[in-house]
Amino acid sequence: LTELILRENGMTVNIEEFNGEMQQQKQRARNAAAIETGDWITLKEGTTEFVGYDYTEYEASILRYRQIKQKNQTLYQIVLDYTPFYAESGGQVGDTGVLVSEFETIEVVDTKKENNLPIHITKKLPEHPEAPMMACVDTDKRAACAANHSATHLLDAALREVLGEHVEQKGSLVTPDSFRFDFSHFQKVTDEEIRKVEHIVNARIRANIPLQEYRNIPIEEAKELGAIALFGEKYGDRVRVIQFGTSIEFCGGTHVAATGNIGMVKIISESSVAAGVRRIEAYTGARVEEMLDTIQDTLSDLKALFNNAPDLGIAIRKYIDENAGLKKQVEEFMKEKEAALKERLLKNVQEVNGVKVIKFCAPLPAEVVKNIAFQLRGEITENLFFVAGSID
Repeated sequence: LTELILRENGMTVNIEEFNGEMQQQKQRARNAAAIETGDWITLKEGTTEFVGYDYTEYEASILRYRQIKQKNQTLYQIVLDYTPFYAESGGQVGDTGVLVSEFETIEVVDTKKENNLPIHITKKLPEHPEAPMMACVDTDKRAACAANHSATHLLDAALREVLGEHVEQKGSLVTPDSFRFDFSHFQKVTDEEIRKVEHIVNARIRANIPLQEYRNIPIEEAKELGAIALFGEKYGDRVRVIQFGTSIEFCGGTHVAATGNIGMVKIISESSVAAGVRRIEAYTGARVEEMLDTIQDTLSDLKALFNNAPDLGIAIRKYIDENAGLKKQVEEFMKEKEAALKERLLKNVQEVNGVKVIKFCAPLPAEVVKNIAFQLRGEITENLFFVAGSID
């Protein structure tokens, strides 16, 4: 397409030079994404036991660590014998927090999963990696993630109730700030349906339904409970099931102790992400309060603009109607002005070498000038030269 456009404009493109530059860009991209990993330094043998469902602080020791470099940044990966840190999985982001020893405090900036092993990522390596330490999760972030994750389960159940049993989860992202939920559905979810889904979810939040957790149970037993599996996800012989009332799902994420801890859910958008797949994005808890505060402030500002009218809708409609009326009056006035100006210009036509010349300069909109030009062309059909300027 680029070559075609260039040819049409009398230009060419150097394909060899373009390919050379593209190759250099690809190499730059590969270098930026490349991770240079050092060898593991083992302090103790063993594997990690995750204790994060029951604890947010736990005494731990480093089993091994290594240095990694990516995008000119040096980080460290640390493996603990016990960890309360949830590693990014199932759409839920990894925990952050600190590792505290008697010598220092090391910040954990993220927790990933590698070969089913929680990896704690830090910007510093402990000066005394052999020392016992407390692994402490950022509880505010954890609680916000848990609220959003539990909200996805309630949303999933409500969508099936409102839209139909064909609804299947196709993916999700759970962060401390918000959550998004992808699901199968053949058409746009209407505003009325979204409101109905919200009402169902918030009613179950107000009901403060307690969490029922089935940990490490046989998968057949989970299926007998009616647990819903994520399409395409592989499960082992033993699984974890999360239940909030009628919502029963396979899940390895962190959740609230009862739905009341979610606070409230507010859907902020609904869109299409693929054929037959819709996406809902939503807030919970404090983020809903912040959004409502913003809406309230906006309404207060609007009311102030309309002299604190008791009914803002009526006031806005009134001003829209008045504006439409004024706009019509202005249009009629401009038509009269166009006609008067055209007549004045016709009276002041100059003839230069057999060409009728009309010129003027005035503070008029371009649309008005264009209208006058067309009207003059209708009056003088031959040898007309018209030039006009507008003053800002």
